[in-house]
This record gives sequence, structure tokens and C-alpha cells, in this order.
Amino acid sequence: MTEVKIKDSILQKAATEGMDAFIGAIVQATYDAVGGDLTAETMAMLTSDQITLLAWSILHEEVMDGGYVQLIHNGYGAFIFHNPFAIAMREWGLNDVYTHVKRARRLYEKYHEVIERDYTDDEFMALFEQMPEFDDFDDEFVEMEELWTAQVAEYVDEHIEQFVTITDE
Repeated sequence: MTEVKIKDSILQKAATEGMDAFIGAIVQATYDAVGGDLTAETMAMLTSDQITLLAWSILHEEVMDGGYVQLIHNGYGAFIFHNPFAIAMREWGLNDVYTHVKRARRLYEKYHEVIERDYTDDEFMALFEQMPEFDDFDDEFVEMEELWTAQVAEYVDEHIEQFVTITDE
């Protein structure tokens, strides 16, 4: 496994800026440790907890920016729905995230082949109208985002040694 290092000063500053910055600093340190890109090769360099945190970060960013349709269209559907991400969330104590992702998987299975095709911008935007079933999942994620992010941050903070090695300047 690759050792993910973060300077104490960076982590402390991020922690004072809030849970998003705290998670973001650890996510960035993790990407930095594997050369900036998450691939099958670089995932082998990380622990399951580190991969789960990166998956949370991707899920959070994509759904908050453009919903599940965007997440799936951008190629992250299989990573979220065909890996043990939901189970890991349950193991972290985030049972609501587990349930949410498991329920959303049904729509992924139903629509992913259509969503993953190449589209013009207008065609892509039309997908949101064609698949309104995702709206409830997008809305639920947005409504629960602050709580879920706080729970992720709490888990990471309480198990920090499973994610990073804190170094002095």
C-alpha cells in the first residue's frame, strides 16, 4: 500500500475551514499519493477505506453538480454501483447512504446503457427530462448532503490513521 502523507498544518487548517475542506484535504493527499488519477492500477495502491473515501468524494461532487444522470454519464456508475461502496458506507455507520445507493442502483441498472452513450450537450440535457425517476434520488442526496458529509468527516477523523499519515512540516 502507498503511504498517503499530509502535513499537520494542512490538515489543521482544513479542519478549521469545515468538514468539506477537511475531507477535501485528505482526498487531495490521496490523489497526490497515487499520481493524481484513480485507475485500477492506482486503486491497488490504496486501502479499501481510502478507495471508499475517494468514491464518496466522486459521488458527492457529481451528484451535487449534476445528479445521478451526470454521475453515470461521466463514467462513474459502475464504480459506485458495482463495487462494495454501499456496503462500506454501512460499515462506516452511514446506513442511510447505504440504503440510498442500493435503491438508486435499480435506476442505474435500468438506464445506464442509454446514459453512458455519447451525446451532444442538448441531447445530454434532454436525458434529465427523459428519466425523471432520478429526481427523487438527486433531491434526497441534496437534502441529506450536509448530514452525510458530516458523518463521513466524523468517521475519517475518528479513524484518521486508516487514511493518512500526518507529518510535521
